[in-house]
Amino acid sequence: MSPNAHIPSHRKPRTAASTRALRAGVTGGILTLAVAGTSSMTANAAEAAPVESTLEMPTVSATLASTAAQAADSTEQAAFGYELQAQQDEADDQARSAVKKAKAEAEAKHKAEQARAEAARKAAERRAAQEKAEQERAARSAERTSLSTKSTQDTNTPATPEADSPSSSTPAGGNVATVISFLKAQVGKAYVLGATGPSAYDCSGLTQAAFNQIGISLPRVSQSQSTVGTQVSLDALQPGDILYWGSAGSAYHVAVYIGDGKFIGAQNPSTGIVERDLSYDMPTGAVRVL
Repeated sequence: MSPNAHIPSHRKPRTAASTRALRAGVTGGILTLAVAGTSSMTANAAEAAPVESTLEMPTVSATLASTAAQAADSTEQAAFGYELQAQQDEADDQARSAVKKAKAEAEAKHKAEQARAEAARKAAERRAAQEKAEQERAARSAERTSLSTKSTQDTNTPATPEADSPSSSTPAGGNVATVISFLKAQVGKAYVLGATGPSAYDCSGLTQAAFNQIGISLPRVSQSQSTVGTQVSLDALQPGDILYWGSAGSAYHVAVYIGDGKFIGAQNPSTGIVERDLSYDMPTGAVRVL
């Protein structure tokens, strides 16, 4: 073998390798970086010692603290605002409730006052009706007494031409004229239920007042006036006859015939005392007291 012959080497080829590791940490605002590296020159080379280096970073603690403080202030302000709004909403709710309650109480009070007023009005109407009924009963009683007395007197005393007896069928000219003159003087006055003059009358109050002018006392109410004197036909009416509407003994309205197909009476609250033709409201019957 030639001395220059090539002999394979038992050495391993060179290799180059490096390994680095980076470690980082923050301590007290200082950023620390550690770099460790290894290199192998040969297969049997020992590992290189790690290399560590430290880099100093700017401090951030103050900035973080300021940001945190600002965030806390903002949170506190927001919470305070929410609390104020909640208080305002609660106050508004209470105010609305108070207004609603006051309105309800006022309405209830108004209704109660109306109810009391209505009750008082109805009570007054009942009292007025009772008083009217009592007056009518008293008038009927007085009428019965008067008619009884008059009947006794007529039985014991002969009739004379001048006597103003309700049972007389012959008109007394002067008396009729007086009655009609009085009635015409009342035309235009008011109708008031239960009134007997001189400024206002109801129907029977007017006829009673008219005949009082000649000394004839008529019953107070129309029911009784429809039965005094003598019943006469509507075809044979004479001035001074008392007209009535309804049946005799239960008539609801009276007036006085004045001749020429006319009568004068206290009609109602709307018209008052008026002069009308018989055709305006034809009566049911008539009685003669003159």
